[in-house]
Amino acid sequence: MGMSVLAIDAGNSKTDVALIGPDGTVSGTARGGGFRPPAVGVTAAVDALADAVARAWAAAGNSGPVAVDHVSACLANADLPVEERQLAEALAARGWGGTVKVYNDTFAILRAGLPPGAEPRGVAVVCGAGINCVGMTPDGRTARFPALGKISGDWGGGGGLAEEALWFAARAEDGRGGPTALARALPEHFGLPSVYALIEALHLERVAPARRHELAPVLFAVAAAGDPVARALVDRQAEEIVALAAVALERLGLRDEEAPVLLGGSVLAARHPQLDDGVRTLLAARAPKAVPLVVAASPVLGAGLLGLDAVGASAEVFERLRGQYVRG
Repeated sequence: MGMSVLAIDAGNSKTDVALIGPDGTVSGTARGGGFRPPAVGVTAAVDALADAVARAWAAAGNSGPVAVDHVSACLANADLPVEERQLAEALAARGWGGTVKVYNDTFAILRAGLPPGAEPRGVAVVCGAGINCVGMTPDGRTARFPALGKISGDWGGGGGLAEEALWFAARAEDGRGGPTALARALPEHFGLPSVYALIEALHLERVAPARRHELAPVLFAVAAAGDPVARALVDRQAEEIVALAAVALERLGLRDEEAPVLLGGSVLAARHPQLDDGVRTLLAARAPKAVPLVVAASPVLGAGLLGLDAVGASAEVFERLRGQYVRG
């Protein structure tokens, strides 16, 4: 007899929850806000998860406490093993499932992007609000990065790109740097007359800090229009994505083998031509046998598939779950 799974994919900007029955059918789903334990604390972050879990449980027609066989949670900010353990303990304390397994949310992209029946082998790079990379092989080896921002050597992601764009725009306007169309486009996005006005609005939080991520698409639009400063930032983002992928492939001994490099997160999923082409060109130079694939499926599918891995589900159950998220 199959086992039920509670799948959670909690990113920096949103959370998706799915209840998966023993036969692989999704019976209830819910969406919540971002999962940010470093900002609000573990208890408050898990409380927010609990709200989405309760709504998914009710959407499936259930009443009473949530009760499943296994909880599979792919969580942003589970970047270090100690954080994974802490979050697993916090989820286990909620009593939702008989067993609990916590992964960094990048593993959801990796698992969701692997073809049906494929062994767990490859690398995933997520470029969304932040940037991260993981890799895995069938024998259980993994490649990981701390992914804690500048202090761990990271660059970019939507938040990082917005910060860089603001830096260049500010210096262009006040004369410390060269000209760039970002100096006009960034404040215009918020209906403001100047970069100075935008700096003031951000500093005094008249523009909410969470809205900074809106500046990344503006950067890409300015780059697409030909601005050299914006284009250089997009090129550097491609370099960072490929650097992560190439190092992970090397660590796992996959650089000289055909292996998937799965690309996910809002920045990569948007398929900006300059970024997309840059990643493919640079990856072909550094790891010629790597096969880049943009993952279009919802990451919560990856959390669900990892859950089915953990409970030893049949091929039919895997196929049924995948069919509800991947068309064609």
